[in-house]
Amino acid sequence: MRMAKSSNASNTVVAVLTADPAFEQSVSATFGASGAIELRVVRGTVASVDNFATEGATVVVVDLDAARPEEMVALEHMMAQIGVSPPVVVVTQSFDAEVARSLLQMRVADFLVKPVQPIELVRTCARVARSAVAETKEAQIYTFIPAVGGAGVTTLAIQTALLLLNSGQRVRPTVCLVDLDFQHGACADYLDLEPRLDLKEIEPRPERLDRQLLEIMLSHHASGLEVIAAPNRPAEMRSFDPDMVTRLLDLVSSHFDYVVIDMPRTWFSWTDSVLLGSNRPFIVSEMTVPSIRQAKALVAAIRERLGDGPQPRVVVNRFEQRMFDPGLKKADIEQALGADFAGTIPNNYRLVREAIDRGVPLDEVKPGNNISTQLKKLMLPQISKTAAPVAGLVSKLGFSLAKSA
Repeated sequence: MRMAKSSNASNTVVAVLTADPAFEQSVSATFGASGAIELRVVRGTVASVDNFATEGATVVVVDLDAARPEEMVALEHMMAQIGVSPPVVVVTQSFDAEVARSLLQMRVADFLVKPVQPIELVRTCARVARSAVAETKEAQIYTFIPAVGGAGVTTLAIQTALLLLNSGQRVRPTVCLVDLDFQHGACADYLDLEPRLDLKEIEPRPERLDRQLLEIMLSHHASGLEVIAAPNRPAEMRSFDPDMVTRLLDLVSSHFDYVVIDMPRTWFSWTDSVLLGSNRPFIVSEMTVPSIRQAKALVAAIRERLGDGPQPRVVVNRFEQRMFDPGLKKADIEQALGADFAGTIPNNYRLVREAIDRGVPLDEVKPGNNISTQLKKLMLPQISKTAAPVAGLVSKLGFSLAKSA
């Protein structure tokens, strides 16, 4: 979800934290030689500076004394806050195997030992920035929220994820389905998979969650869909640290083209963050008057909380329209929801039940079924052909500083 902060593509920013006047002078002479680079220098140590602004930076350089435990602790806290974007280069005077191991565990992009030659610092910053650009993806996030219990959110989330996976793009996109209903989630059961997300492992220290640990906790479906789901805890109603959920989704969104999220109905402390990071949030309603009212109220509540953030739209599931039926008609729904109405999904209970019981996608039971056909109309038109990478951030770091070496 790109919860991690991204750099401004129109400017290259190098943010430096140092308490060493000589290093500050060297950095100023090195990066200040180019008008295309904005240099931000903060004087002080990582332990003494409370708010070291990394927002919008292309690369962050931290000068610290690794022999001081308080500075290593402060660096670990800072890395937990900013994650892997922007990349951080550490410059230190004391260095040994234990320090190297600690820096690697913190996901520091690279480290240098003083004295540092200007050209070496430039090359290091350019390399880590180039790597960050290559790895950064602006994932498209589809989020499904139930207006009422039993609205069929899990079925729609799974089917949308599979449609995105097989959307006919030139390069097959990577798609991850994330089940955030930690109490009653059913994504893994619907797909006949073992849920592998170990919340007890990552909750005490969310910063430990990296690509390697994420890979261990992914469930792999035969279709190519990746699933993140935890074993159900039906008798344990609890919330989790927002940092854990944010870290999890931030990491997932940086490694997949599309992320589909199955949300619980309960509003948790991390719900706002998930919705703010979503590109296309959908509220799933049934075709009943109470459900439509709940959906309308939920849209209003989300707009009140998120302001100008992503605007949710309502999908009415299990839609049936019979002639001379005295119940709700599509025109009634359109009138009630107005511009917030996204569309309807037809009722096909027998198809959905068979797919769930067999643990297979709907299209495997019946190719070209009416649910998949309607979902394609609602979900696929706005797909971009490629996941837009961050571009243009590294070229300015390639300025000719050989003359200053």
